[in-house]
Amino acid sequence: MESFRASLPETDISYSIMKIGLFVPCYVNACFPQVGVASYRLLKELGLDVDYPLGQTCCGQPMANGGFEKDALHLAEHMEKIFEGYDYVVGPSASCVVFVKEKYPRLLHKEAHACLSGRIYEICEFLHDVVKVKELPKAHFPHKVSIHNSCHGERLLGLSSPSELVVPRQSKLRDLLSLVDAVEIAEPKRVDECCGFGGLFSVEETATSACMGRDKIADHISTGTEYITGADSSCLMHMQGLIDREKLPIKTRHIVEILATGL
Repeated sequence: MESFRASLPETDISYSIMKIGLFVPCYVNACFPQVGVASYRLLKELGLDVDYPLGQTCCGQPMANGGFEKDALHLAEHMEKIFEGYDYVVGPSASCVVFVKEKYPRLLHKEAHACLSGRIYEICEFLHDVVKVKELPKAHFPHKVSIHNSCHGERLLGLSSPSELVVPRQSKLRDLLSLVDAVEIAEPKRVDECCGFGGLFSVEETATSACMGRDKIADHISTGTEYITGADSSCLMHMQGLIDREKLPIKTRHIVEILATGL
């Protein structure tokens, strides 16, 4: 633990007193509670003071994306109240975190630094950029995994570099996975092609969404991998549904579950 603390960045707030609020999105809580548990255990293992505030609920993304922003306002206000007083708020969902970051200032008529928008991070972004984790001594996952780059995570949070930009390739998910013992990391040929979920898109354009999902899964399977992993349970849920329906030889696993193995 001392070696870990030595790797922490200098900051005005001591990591020993910094308070972190764990935000578990509603669909993760309902369908993938193990991802929330893994997130909590991982943050605690890293010596961070993390709390899971009771009473949290949906951030309001589904309503706002569906055109009902007024109905999302009271949820945003509730989120602000629930997570008041935390130095950082961390959640295992790129799309929900992006919604809070980008939409709350306008919904609440506040500057980003004055509301939750300025303190919330996707968990991989937080571990990579803020905590700067250099080792995960207990993590052991002797399997081949293929990284799925979700659209929100890549293009709005910078978890990896979009292929359409002429910039050096980087992937924060790959960097974190490389700390796990015995894991073999792969990426599909179309490294950042959408899986077809897209929230309401998968409901309104079912056939197109399913076709995109099949193509994406086939691209992952072509790497010879056992698991598809990524930072968004929504994308993994979409692909796992197609995998189960068509009995395909691959599984999905949220990256936090892999990083938290052995805890």
